[in-house]
Amino acid sequence: MSEPIIIAHRGVPGHRLEHTRPSYELAIELGADYIEPDIVATSDGVLIVRHENEISGTTDVADRPEFADRHAAKVVDGVEHTGWFTEDFTLDEIKTLRTKERIPDLRPGNVSLNGAEPVLTFDEVLDIAALGTATRDNPVGVYVETKHPSYFESVGISLNDLLIETLERRDLNTPDAKITIQSFESGNLQAIRPRTPAFVVQLMSPRGGPADFVIAGDKRTYADLREPDGLEFIATYADAIGPYKDLVIARDGGGSMAEPTGLVDAAHAAGLDVHIWTMRDENTFLPTNLQSGTDKAAHGDAVGEYLVFFDAGVDGLFSDFSGTAVRARSQWLDSARQ
Repeated sequence: MSEPIIIAHRGVPGHRLEHTRPSYELAIELGADYIEPDIVATSDGVLIVRHENEISGTTDVADRPEFADRHAAKVVDGVEHTGWFTEDFTLDEIKTLRTKERIPDLRPGNVSLNGAEPVLTFDEVLDIAALGTATRDNPVGVYVETKHPSYFESVGISLNDLLIETLERRDLNTPDAKITIQSFESGNLQAIRPRTPAFVVQLMSPRGGPADFVIAGDKRTYADLREPDGLEFIATYADAIGPYKDLVIARDGGGSMAEPTGLVDAAHAAGLDVHIWTMRDENTFLPTNLQSGTDKAAHGDAVGEYLVFFDAGVDGLFSDFSGTAVRARSQWLDSARQ
């Protein structure tokens, strides 16, 4: 029986600030198989780890008068954003910033951690994984997402080149390295496939299509890619799909979990694994039948949701609460073995 993998989504942001050292270290301690960094780049071509290249929501940059002149409006993947962008800062400047909680209304316990941690480089995340591997039998993998690769290409920065250079320099561009590369775009994954033996995952949103498809005038959407022909296409360059969880188990009109959509079986038939995103403990993210009370930030029956997805055959999942994920997997495996 295969054991679904647990991917620590930006660390353990349910308990620590996302993409920070304490968050990744706690994920490793709790038993996650992989830690997940989102990578963007600085003006001097260094990969750093942030949820987006616009960083006013995850750092104190807006409170730093020395950077007021960097405030800008930009169009990223067809959407206009206003704020401060990593590609307008050197690494040295980024390192003066401090991180903060991205969703304080849902995670007020993390607000007291604001200002304590710097922004990490991708190299530092690799270091954390290596140190974590030394503490346990199961090696710590790194499941990296390239953020907005077409946008970065448009400003003269190749995330693929920077990523491959880093993996080569770290002796991690090898078949035995526990590295996974994921993206919501397709072209960058197709381009990187011949350059690495890493496991490759095509992420899937419930709406729209890959940004590079839109730029190129390709009318295919993520819904098209979930069809048998689309999955066969993905299988030419990727090893798995990473769909939003409701694409695997739908919700009914009242928001409760309904029946599996058949996507797992279709992906498996195409030779693709399925890694869903994102599992969270808070009521606001859970199906209504698993919520507890009316407080959106309160925790509901998250374990119950995991068990249904494991029964549906997913091969892995992203979680903001690694402890919950590992506990649910253990419960499911124990039940399956009986």
